[in-house]
Amino acid sequence: MATQSEQTVQPRTGRRSGPLFALIALLLAALNLRLAVTSVGPVLTEIRDGLGMSTTMAGLLTSVPVLCFASIGLAAPRLAQRFGAAPVILGGMALLAGGLAIRPFTGGPILFLLFSAIAMAGIALANVLLPSIVKDRFPDRIGTITGLYSVALNIGATTAAAATVPLTGAFGDDWRLGLACWALAALVALPPWALMARDHRAAAQATPAPAPDPVRISRHPVAWALGVYFGMQSTSAYVIIGWLPQIYRDAGISAEMAGILFATTSFLGVPLSFVLSALISRFRSQSLIALVLGLFGIAGWLGLMISPTAAPWVWAVMLGVVNTAFPLVLTMIALRGKNPGTVVRLSAFAQGVGYLFAIPGPLVIGALHDATDGWRVPLGLMALLMVPQIIAGMVAGRDRQI
Repeated sequence: MATQSEQTVQPRTGRRSGPLFALIALLLAALNLRLAVTSVGPVLTEIRDGLGMSTTMAGLLTSVPVLCFASIGLAAPRLAQRFGAAPVILGGMALLAGGLAIRPFTGGPILFLLFSAIAMAGIALANVLLPSIVKDRFPDRIGTITGLYSVALNIGATTAAAATVPLTGAFGDDWRLGLACWALAALVALPPWALMARDHRAAAQATPAPAPDPVRISRHPVAWALGVYFGMQSTSAYVIIGWLPQIYRDAGISAEMAGILFATTSFLGVPLSFVLSALISRFRSQSLIALVLGLFGIAGWLGLMISPTAAPWVWAVMLGVVNTAFPLVLTMIALRGKNPGTVVRLSAFAQGVGYLFAIPGPLVIGALHDATDGWRVPLGLMALLMVPQIIAGMVAGRDRQI
């Protein structure tokens, strides 16, 4: 018998949108999942000057995404059970568009933070629910489709980081317009998700109400393994985003070259996500892949610790490889749940627990740098954290389902 979660997230009747349309909707949503975050950094100085934002407030701004991803994402399963995954994602895209459009014009740091949180809440809902859409619409191509929307996510993040300053210049150095224009990307995603939501409503009316789902996700070791793996890979990713350019610069590498090396690490996510999706489709278990990615991470962090200038391009590539742990964990979430309803709750649990683990990561690394007046201890810690990431990934990667 179908479960409550399965009925609300996995309707199979009354659909008007085919696989291609569903893929387009997925990719458009994925393009929006990081641009709200990466568009801020390039104009943070202008934002602080324009809003009178203190250093403490600016630090809080960098914590808003992770806090929202950890807290709001936990509400996604209950919302999906009541309204369906596609309608909730539609609402998330609407929150994102509204938050992005309004926050630059709020006139003060508190309201800027509030509308940033609204935008991040929309992202958090989509973060959790997209794997269930992949499970529902593409059950035989989970690795490939997850790879594609991971590529779209990387493209959106990179484009926002690279284009915000030029856009600001095109608008007469008005950073408000330069930031607000990213709301258009979220608006473009609304029509296809409106049709996907209509599909859900038609299917829900044609499907009788089933029994509730008895599975307790929090009691399953696979769920905890996924949560730890998500947390460790998120910690690595946020440390790379927050500190990698500075690590290179402190080693004597020019600011321009440090930026290029950081961009290389980021850009590698695009082709490597394609490669990873091909590998996943060849193996029933993802444990070996998790092990290999972790070994690349250990080598990259230790290389930076021992001699960052000896082979900076090699370290950049290795860290780019370990960054593909993100599409890997999304794929494993979709594979480990037997149906889209379970995937929704598994995704919420793994991401909620994982982002809670990741919150202190960049702060601890910065504090260790200040306490030791160098990067050797922080980078040694990052290499050490690859060990629990590998163990959790190998457990989560076993061929079994909840």
